[in-house]
Amino acid sequence: MYDDAVEDLIDELSRLPGIGPKGAQRITFWLLKRPAADAHRLAAAITAAKDRVGFCSQCWNLSETDPCPTCADPARAIGMICVVEEPRDVVAMEKAGFRGRYHVLGGALNPLEGVGPEQLRIRELLARLDSESVAELIVCTNPNIEGDTTAMYLARQLEPLGVQVTRLASGLPVGGDLEYADELTLERALRNRRTLTP
Repeated sequence: MYDDAVEDLIDELSRLPGIGPKGAQRITFWLLKRPAADAHRLAAAITAAKDRVGFCSQCWNLSETDPCPTCADPARAIGMICVVEEPRDVVAMEKAGFRGRYHVLGGALNPLEGVGPEQLRIRELLARLDSESVAELIVCTNPNIEGDTTAMYLARQLEPLGVQVTRLASGLPVGGDLEYADELTLERALRNRRTLTP
């Protein structure tokens, strides 16, 4: 339907997560309408990121340096590791004020998708526990079936090691209405309630 170069660009863009064929077509046409310099800057940014960014050998977060700035920061609380699924979760925890160390698993357990413990960086996490003085592991996986399964798996694996394993509390979002909350969210909010102090 289109020239080969246009079809190739649409095909490549449609392979990106969250972008279907129609979205890829819209992006392609938008890019082709822009000045050539804009497309070259985008291509250069993609190439530079792919060439310069890798994984930190300690926490497995994305970084241009190894170790990453977080792992290299001596002001970070040692003895506390926040375990997250993806690098973008590190950003969320930083915004929330966490100032310890991280470990990025690279996903969550999902047997239906073929993701087992071997596909995640659990072995690397256990190795860190041997070499670092870790008192608490905060499991910050997503509050869904895969995240909960991953959290329970980690708790079982770490129980014999004597490391305290905690999980983020989950419940109602600030500004949310009870009538719109699902039963599981309400149940978790009720279970994780705390004392109200004036």
